[in-house]
Amino acid sequence: MMKKIAIIGSGSWGVALAIHLAKMGHLVKIWSYMEEEANLINKERKCKFLPEVTIPEGVVCTTSYQEAIKESEIILHVTPSKFTRSTVREYKAYVTNQIVVICTKGFEKETLSTLDTVLKEEMPETRLAVLSGPSHAEEVSKAIPTAMVIAAEDKEDAKLLQDVFMNENLRVYTSDDMRGIELGGALKNIIAFCAGVAAEIGLGDNTFAALITRGLREIARLGTELGGQKETFYGLTGLGDLIVTCLSEHSRNRRAGKLIGQGKTLEETRAEIGMVIEGVDNIEVAYELSKKYHIEMPIVEAVYDMLYHHLDPKVAVNQLMTREKKDEM
Repeated sequence: MMKKIAIIGSGSWGVALAIHLAKMGHLVKIWSYMEEEANLINKERKCKFLPEVTIPEGVVCTTSYQEAIKESEIILHVTPSKFTRSTVREYKAYVTNQIVVICTKGFEKETLSTLDTVLKEEMPETRLAVLSGPSHAEEVSKAIPTAMVIAAEDKEDAKLLQDVFMNENLRVYTSDDMRGIELGGALKNIIAFCAGVAAEIGLGDNTFAALITRGLREIARLGTELGGQKETFYGLTGLGDLIVTCLSEHSRNRRAGKLIGQGKTLEETRAEIGMVIEGVDNIEVAYELSKKYHIEMPIVEAVYDMLYHHLDPKVAVNQLMTREKKDEM
């Protein structure tokens, strides 16, 4: 079942998905913001973010939205969340009846909106889906076994996309909880950032176990308030994504947390990572959402104070450990 697929975004995740889909026999066109990246993909079959892999011949890159999208049956939206609305406004004129799959994990900071809300505001009639789960681009591009979840507004679209993506290296489950899948993917980046801080200041395995489980509790608490199903946050797109992002050196959010733990400023951290750090923007959004909906999120509040009120990480840990006594559940 060969499909023509457009991928909006030539970063590591967009290219990793292109490699996977091209190996399955699909025809893939990537849109890139930069001519330099398009030339690297087309002429050298390389991506600067994934230097160890070679891009299959079935992948073409262009800087034209129209060229990328024309004749496509599926569009994957893989640009950073902060550019989602502006990018959609530039390509929506070329969208007809394609399924648009959100493959970005984040919020629109200015409106505190999830990305499905943003896309629906810009393209109300679009067939929408979300793909998420514990999936580092570096590993997907090398065909290392991975499991993900896809949800769509239409159940048949979800099943179609499952067939498009799934092979022996990428196992894809379906779900009817688009909002929960989006929220799990966005909010886990915050806890991964905290994991990086914890690693850098020398905390141990006990601390990581506490951070992941209590962090998941906070994610589920806010996520269900915003319309996600509780069970989703204990599946691949919640707990699964949380584990891989907190423990892996592939994680930009974890690396960013380590740099903050070293005493670097937010600006220095952004410069050293060199790519968008979704978790940093998400921290501010989650903090504002917790206040708006009166949701208790002590870990989010602590990391917000670290970033924006210069709270020392060790003091933040002490504050979390000495909070008033609570029942676990």
